[in-house]
Amino acid sequence: MKTSLLLVFSVLVLSCSVSKAPVINIFKNPVYPIVPVHDNQNWQYKDIIKDTLVGISLEKAQKLVAGKDNNIVTVAIIDTPIEISHEHLKNNIWTNIDEIPNNNVDDDKNGYVDDINGWNFLGNTKGVNDIYMQMESTRLLKKYENQESTNIKESTFILAKKLYCSMYKESKKNYDFYFDLHDNYLFTKNQLSKKISNWDYSMKQLDSVRKIYTGDWYFQNLVIAWKNMESYHGGSKIVFYNDLYTKHLEVLYNKNHNDRKIKGDNPNNLKDSNYGNNIVNHNVDKLTHGTLVSGLMVQSSHKKIEGISSKIKLMPICISGYGNEHDKDIALAIRYAVDNGAKVINLGFNKFLSYRKEWVFEAFTYAAQHDVIIIAAAGDHSLNLAEVNYVYPNDNEDNGTEVSNNFLLVGASTYNANEKLVAPFSNYSNIDVDIFAPGDEIYTIMVNNTYEFQNSTSMASSLTSGIAALLYSYYPNLSASEVKQIIMESGVTFDLMVHKPSTNKEKELVPFSSLSKSGKIVNAYNALFMAEEILTKKKKSKK
Repeated sequence: MKTSLLLVFSVLVLSCSVSKAPVINIFKNPVYPIVPVHDNQNWQYKDIIKDTLVGISLEKAQKLVAGKDNNIVTVAIIDTPIEISHEHLKNNIWTNIDEIPNNNVDDDKNGYVDDINGWNFLGNTKGVNDIYMQMESTRLLKKYENQESTNIKESTFILAKKLYCSMYKESKKNYDFYFDLHDNYLFTKNQLSKKISNWDYSMKQLDSVRKIYTGDWYFQNLVIAWKNMESYHGGSKIVFYNDLYTKHLEVLYNKNHNDRKIKGDNPNNLKDSNYGNNIVNHNVDKLTHGTLVSGLMVQSSHKKIEGISSKIKLMPICISGYGNEHDKDIALAIRYAVDNGAKVINLGFNKFLSYRKEWVFEAFTYAAQHDVIIIAAAGDHSLNLAEVNYVYPNDNEDNGTEVSNNFLLVGASTYNANEKLVAPFSNYSNIDVDIFAPGDEIYTIMVNNTYEFQNSTSMASSLTSGIAALLYSYYPNLSASEVKQIIMESGVTFDLMVHKPSTNKEKELVPFSSLSKSGKIVNAYNALFMAEEILTKKKKSKK
């Protein structure tokens, strides 16, 4: 049954009091969804009043700007490689019209050869690519212990060592488990293959052959073992995780590994950018994150996901794999996005510690100078970022002054307008996290033209990037700082006590407004409404 709603309506505008129609400012009183969210796969686009789901009010936003001219907006996806041939994405991938394909010439003189759809910083000019890279704590420990850098404070070294030891211990435990499981899996498979000719590994065939060997207890036990491994783990997952955790020890936590060897660049020289290639869709079966982040923004003829706009073009820029991104790659990727026409940059990754954060801060400033907004995921660690100052990307150091006014850090909310409003995994902070957006049980695309539900602040940042692109599409003269301000101030305030994200079983109730700087959840309708009000006021002031 639909709970009664108490709504306080007011018009949100920046330093003006013009009003044409009401927008939702404050929402009070818990409300529970009428329809289960899995029966409403596009809930993130819905409206709290009409649908009792805490979405971004996209339908209302579309009606508000119906008939108005709008422009194509490029959104840079700085993430893992992207499946650009996906049915939902293929018509919305950015194309560099100034570059002639596959002629091995930098036609547009931007420093990147044949960058038709974007750039891949994970490889070299010969097309060889990395999938795995060290954790930042591993790199810092190596530099400190080998005295490769005098820029690392002892306090940073102590933190890096603590993080390294904790994560290494967890990876070693997982490695031991999957190594033994994988060993048993291969042994069982080998033994069964001796009894079953032309085995297709199906349960049906196994059960059929099992009836023949009813008195063979050894064979029967092998069948049971195989079935258990397939049922509880899955053969492909056993192989995958065995390989993954092997790489954890060989690469991610190996201080002797050189994860710039393939690239062949000088990692200490930001100007040495002669590496990478134009293969923005390599290893997408293993590196899926960039693909699933991209699906929420664009509208396509495939209506499985509603999407925000058909006028969004996605620019894939690859810097992420298994492990932590290099600050050099992050900085160069942001500059590439700005120089090649992106108006919105989406950062869907997180890492603990940042060795050359000044390079990234300089890139933020560079983007701000060109009115490009940067929107990042707050992270999925259930942490208060005001207390844990080593989660990046962020636009300040130790809760200090922000380096630019074009950076938005986004936490994840749920569809529930009640105490469960905040996703339990989301990071939060009324200093670092600017706003929340839907990020829990989000239906999005997956590789090989498939679709699935995802939970992460990356989903939240993706939707917020889509709203930013929508603003630029209809109001191209907005500055990056205005877009940031509009998104923050036009969000909906939920006057509710909510569960504070935590790894503890007992949940603490706190005001929702205390978990972010704005205390709000993004709203596309309110944002467009506010943008129109701002530009109307600007025009009047010029007369």
